[in-house]
Amino acid sequence: MLPTLALITPFLASGCAAALARRSNGTSAGVAGACTALAAQFPDQVLTASSANYTSETTDYWDVRSDANPSCIFLPSTADEVATAMCLLVSNDAEFAVRGGGHMNYPGSNNIDNGVLVALENLMQLDVDNATKTIDVGPGTRWVDVYDALAPYGLYCIGGRMKTIGVPGLTLIGGWHYFNNKYGYAMDTVVEYDVVLANGTHVTANATSHPGLFWALKGGAGNFGIVTRFRLQAFEQGLLSTTIQTYGEEQVPSYIKAVCDFVESTTAEVGAGAVFSIQYNATTKVVEPSLLGVEQSDISPPPRFSNFTALNSTVSISQLMNTTAWHNQLETPNQMFRVQFSHRTMKPDADQIIKYFQMWTSAVDEIADVAGLYPTFVLNAAPASAAHVAQSNGIGNVWGLEDKENWLIFQFSTGWADAADDVRVTSWSQRLITQMHTINQKKGLASEFVYMGDAGEWQDPWAGMAPGNVEKAKKIRNAYDPTGVFRFLNYGGFKLPY
Repeated sequence: MLPTLALITPFLASGCAAALARRSNGTSAGVAGACTALAAQFPDQVLTASSANYTSETTDYWDVRSDANPSCIFLPSTADEVATAMCLLVSNDAEFAVRGGGHMNYPGSNNIDNGVLVALENLMQLDVDNATKTIDVGPGTRWVDVYDALAPYGLYCIGGRMKTIGVPGLTLIGGWHYFNNKYGYAMDTVVEYDVVLANGTHVTANATSHPGLFWALKGGAGNFGIVTRFRLQAFEQGLLSTTIQTYGEEQVPSYIKAVCDFVESTTAEVGAGAVFSIQYNATTKVVEPSLLGVEQSDISPPPRFSNFTALNSTVSISQLMNTTAWHNQLETPNQMFRVQFSHRTMKPDADQIIKYFQMWTSAVDEIADVAGLYPTFVLNAAPASAAHVAQSNGIGNVWGLEDKENWLIFQFSTGWADAADDVRVTSWSQRLITQMHTINQKKGLASEFVYMGDAGEWQDPWAGMAPGNVEKAKKIRNAYDPTGVFRFLNYGGFKLPY
């Protein structure tokens, strides 16, 4: 049932009253006041530019473009401290950003110049309940922490494929994993959230308590409050059947056809998924497709990837591994590149994807002089069976994807070295992906779905969600944050339209 302001007024009244009074878009004096107030109350948990750890905190990001210079950094250790910080931020009309794992490559979504950065890295709760097969997770954790905590119980969960990705960002925007086809996305496996609202109030959202907020947090991103605890549903898992494959350029057409066949044949019967990518070196002209495949099976090589293991490969490693061993080898180190994502969603048409790959390599050659250029062509499956989980669990999610068709996401992941090339690379990526999407629209191959985690900051993920879901999410946002704190003071990232 959709909450109204009247229904949650008692919760709003119990928080810091100043939150209800704010009207402006923040002030520099307000930021200074908030930093002073935070330092007075938490002298050992506030950093400024003169602090020893300031630089390491301001660069604790995957994408170099996310580096910024906040006026101060607050490092809370408890949900109560987060709530107190919210009251101080809002009462001072201070702009702020919130960081979980720092992996979102949307500049300003998790860091801020001349504002307050609330860094959640000390909220490291990891409590497993073996009876219910759930785990309570703090927003300072990364997925490798979660997998390590679950492993002694023979449990596993849906989360990030790379070990250093943070829990909160991925879970709030959706969440790709290898086994989405069977269990849904990471957001679909959350059974409860603890949330600090804009006025400092704590609420617990689940299927029976604040059910509207519960629904909105499943894919609605950072529009409603700061989540201080996620309760995730886990499942029993023994060894994983894994395969790592790389190929030469001559295998590109067969590789892409194998990807499309994999997507088209995906059902919920066996959990299986992969990271599909093709690396291109614009200097040496070397092309290298690769596969990181995982299946819920005790057979090696994993049967679902037989189309790939049948290809002539340059590297082929298939083995049974436990969950922690698999994830501990997969890392995306911070501060390697400036990174721009762009993607679109389409039917898994192999011939068309092959054409797009060829267009992409030619386009990469046009920007080959960009320093530190590191281009990758990425493919991700969005199967109907993954969407079916939300369609059938009685809760749903903000995406509202139909469960009638298997889709394929094609993505450009572009790394480079110098800020001077930011506009050039972003414009190049935007033009190229838009050109391809226009072709797909004309051919009847396109979906308008855009996944926040693989999107450029110029893309609009809300436009591709189910009709009515965005308006519903906006009403929930307005009920829980009536003065617009998470629109006007915390404005970075993919925010709901006004």
